[in-house]
Amino acid sequence: MLGQNSLGAIRQIMNLSRLAMRMGLAALVFGLLAGVSSAQALAANKDGAASQTKASALLAEVGIDQKLNQQIPLDLSFRDEAGKTVKLGDYFGEKPVILTLVYYQCPMLCTQVLNAVERGLTNVSLDIGKQFQVVTVSIDPRETPQLARTKKNMYVGLYGRAGAGEGWHFLTGDEPQIKQLAKAAGFRYAYDPQTGQFAHASGIMLLTPEGKLSRYFYGIQYPSRDLRLGLVEASEGRIGTPVDQVLLYCFHYDPATGKYGMVIQNVIRGAGVLTVMIIGMLVFVLSRRGGGRGQAELREHGMRG
Repeated sequence: MLGQNSLGAIRQIMNLSRLAMRMGLAALVFGLLAGVSSAQALAANKDGAASQTKASALLAEVGIDQKLNQQIPLDLSFRDEAGKTVKLGDYFGEKPVILTLVYYQCPMLCTQVLNAVERGLTNVSLDIGKQFQVVTVSIDPRETPQLARTKKNMYVGLYGRAGAGEGWHFLTGDEPQIKQLAKAAGFRYAYDPQTGQFAHASGIMLLTPEGKLSRYFYGIQYPSRDLRLGLVEASEGRIGTPVDQVLLYCFHYDPATGKYGMVIQNVIRGAGVLTVMIIGMLVFVLSRRGGGRGQAELREHGMRG
């Protein structure tokens, strides 16, 4: 039989063995958990990288390519706010046209574009429907005339001028026609199936009454001066005043920025011409006054003689 000391030693060894086994199991579990976490992190990183790559590829398809003086196809068919089939050419022929490509359920950017158009035109003395037209086309073929009518009622109401309802048109259409119009206008966009939304740039186009692209304005701010000068130029002299022609002499459109900028050389030249005219008028007036005094003096000497 074993002595008490031997039994105690055996119990200690067994307790140590149990403790070692527990620690080993704990280490094993910790290792497994760490491995799972690492695998999940690696998978998340891969998914994030894949999403970022996909987003970059999507944005690479988006942009606006200026196609100045190019003709857009006026025979394309769309639906107006009442659901009636119309031709794009129905809105051309007599007046310049502002073209906006948006979609009506856009969560942010399209609303900013339409807001900027309405805000900029509010401070232009020219009237929608009288001197020019605005045509807004949805790039989403799923959208309906009912949505278009809702948008039209809102923006025509904000604009608040008589006749705007006959001059600001909100259209929907089928994908082939939408893509053909966007391509002709240089408006590149892309559909994201994950979000169900469209990636697109912000900008508007001004066209001549014949349907040729005349001016591009970028961003979500369109100064009233630029809109007016752009419409006057796009109208090919059919609208505007002599003052507009003077402004167009001093301000030229820069395709790189999509804005009108002052031409210093023309301003200086115009100021020089104005200065010469003023000096000429002063000389004329002074010479007339001097001539009048001379004649008065001659008459006075004659009477004395």
